[in-house]
Amino acid sequence: MTMELDVFVGNTTIMDEEVYQLWLDGYTVFDAVKVRIDGGVMEECEASADVLLSDTMDQYRTFQMCERLLHSPSKLGNQLLFQIPPHRQAMLIERYYTFDDAFVREVLGKKLSKGTKKDLDDISAKTNVTLKSCRRQFDNFKRVFKVVEELKGPLVENIRQHFLLSDKLARDYAAIVFFANNRFETGKRKLHYLTFQDFAFCAGQLISNWTVGAVDSMVEDMDVDLDKEFLQDLKELKVLITDKDLLDQHKSLVCTALRGKTKAFTEMEANFKNISRGLVNIAAKLTNTKDVRDFFLDLVEKFIEPCRSDRWTAADVRLYLTHYNNSAHILDTFKHQVVWDRYMGVIKGCIFKMYHD
Repeated sequence: MTMELDVFVGNTTIMDEEVYQLWLDGYTVFDAVKVRIDGGVMEECEASADVLLSDTMDQYRTFQMCERLLHSPSKLGNQLLFQIPPHRQAMLIERYYTFDDAFVREVLGKKLSKGTKKDLDDISAKTNVTLKSCRRQFDNFKRVFKVVEELKGPLVENIRQHFLLSDKLARDYAAIVFFANNRFETGKRKLHYLTFQDFAFCAGQLISNWTVGAVDSMVEDMDVDLDKEFLQDLKELKVLITDKDLLDQHKSLVCTALRGKTKAFTEMEANFKNISRGLVNIAAKLTNTKDVRDFFLDLVEKFIEPCRSDRWTAADVRLYLTHYNNSAHILDTFKHQVVWDRYMGVIKGCIFKMYHD
């Protein structure tokens, strides 16, 4: 008895994107097969359960062999074991380094150490992200942090070049590295309403304006460490609240500009001094490591919560901070406009992002 077989020989590594995602999400082979069956792949490909199991196991083996290359993405394009087209390489890398917002929100600002890694069981249960996926994501954060922490040059560009990530993903990793280095508090109950993307936006503002790299583009840790000289200069802003004449003059200018433009004017006028003291005191304390860590908590407690209790809208906040910032330029005896603008530019950007109606 003779049999006829159609044989196709090729050297391009076959990778199913759906199976790759199941592997990344931490599914076992058998769970992945079940998901594929439920998705109708057997009818679509006219395959038996045994063939599907064999195919899934084969692809999982391929992904596991590729994983060591994904740890150093540039190696993926230079190796000869797997024939993978460039567009498929880009997909493998981007997805491998993509993370769950729910997971990163739990570890944001924490030290990327063994101590945090021990908490991954609890984080997995809380976020419904599999433990295997949590470990992959945590190890990716740690790997990127370790590679870029001593490099000179812009943080986002270093991440993009070394890990071949898209600009958006590189910026998200820059935020993670920045928060891990400065250990910003993000876990307190008052901060739970803020998403990872809220914090990532604020990280971008801080990196662009308050780090050493904002004034010197070729120093180590330029986009990771805050500019200590600038933080010291912020103490000079205290004159806005300690000089009674200056405080009264600032209030008068802001209230004159706001009168008739918002329903919250009465509350703005009544609380001007408390709010101004809150914003200026945040600036004056940033030379202390603990106060740097509590930066976002302080913004919520000293500005966002008081404004919410007075029912300010997001538009009210934008209007108030714009005039509060601009009016300082008209104060005759206030001589720290450059430091003020560098400080308030970030404060405005962060508060606008954090103030949810």
